[in-house]
Amino acid sequence: MSQDRPIALDEYPIHQVPLSLKHVATGDRNAYDRCIFHVFDHHGRALLIAGLGVYPNTGVIDAYATLRLGERLHAVRASDALGDDRMDLSVGPLRITVDEPLRRLTLHCAADPADPDSLSYEITWQAGFPAVWEPHHVQRRGDRLTLEGRRFVQAGRCDGVIRVGGEEIPVASGKWTGTRDRSWGVRPIPGEEAGRGEEYRPEGFHWLWVPVRFDDRFLMVITQEDADGYRALNEAVLVRDGHPDAQLGWPRADIAYRPGTRHPERAAVHLTDAAGKPLELGVEVLTSSPLAVGAGYPPADDWQHGTWQGRAWTDRRVYDLSDPAAHPMAAYGVTDHAARFTLEGRTGYGIFEHGSFGRHDPSGFTDFTSVAP
Repeated sequence: MSQDRPIALDEYPIHQVPLSLKHVATGDRNAYDRCIFHVFDHHGRALLIAGLGVYPNTGVIDAYATLRLGERLHAVRASDALGDDRMDLSVGPLRITVDEPLRRLTLHCAADPADPDSLSYEITWQAGFPAVWEPHHVQRRGDRLTLEGRRFVQAGRCDGVIRVGGEEIPVASGKWTGTRDRSWGVRPIPGEEAGRGEEYRPEGFHWLWVPVRFDDRFLMVITQEDADGYRALNEAVLVRDGHPDAQLGWPRADIAYRPGTRHPERAAVHLTDAAGKPLELGVEVLTSSPLAVGAGYPPADDWQHGTWQGRAWTDRRVYDLSDPAAHPMAAYGVTDHAARFTLEGRTGYGIFEHGSFGRHDPSGFTDFTSVAP
């Protein structure tokens, strides 16, 4: 067994606990540290989702990218043993470089050498606004802590190129928007028995995560509700250069679903400014990507984050999204919707991330089979 030695980051006075920065303060196997990026055009033709995660107590690093183009979802996934260089954000063909922290990052994906028409990209992500903290997120099942995470979110512009199927798709500021989220803490990794936690399986879960970029402001809305509508997480914050961040009350969403589904097509999110003035955030969904298909989020049945796949594992797939029956579990996972937003005469672009499973009294859903009329 190799000796435990300091790593390069230990040279810097940034420690929070008396451990090397290769270790986390908790021994929980579910400790994680990861990111997600959304890059999409303003007409709904393409939605690229990319992320990378580190799982220090299981010794895993993995990454993924999915591109929705029409009804096809191109996916690249990679996993490997976690090394000591925590500043090396690469695994297989996927890499993220931090060019200027909190301001500029670059996303890379190399093509499959055996298939030059496979998905690849080089994209520079440039922040348009300061990073914003999201609320401290805690979930329990009975007495068992299942999730405790800290996150920040940003929106910005993107430039570069995406290549797939012999086509080059230019990514240009003004025509594309990029959002990103960074989170770390404890989050379930597959493979752990729920034990007594099964007694506390929730009847329902309703989630919205909505980062929106306008030309002169950034808006972030988050809600998480239980089956009866009890709100476990709530945030609505407006960021403008030269102004203090403004809280916009208790967001309430009226969602128009595609008949026979829980797939949102449009919505109105009702907000309130500090003076009590009502504000309405209009939402028009442009295109959608279910995170349980290709991106490794539960309840994906072919690969999930943090799972050991062996060394130097890489997988590429193309999914057909035209037939929902081909991906029956996608409806029980969170879906990211690229959307056009309106607010007080302004038009912006962002992500309308939505998940609704089981009973949700405010929406009129009675159980896991309940859908919109």
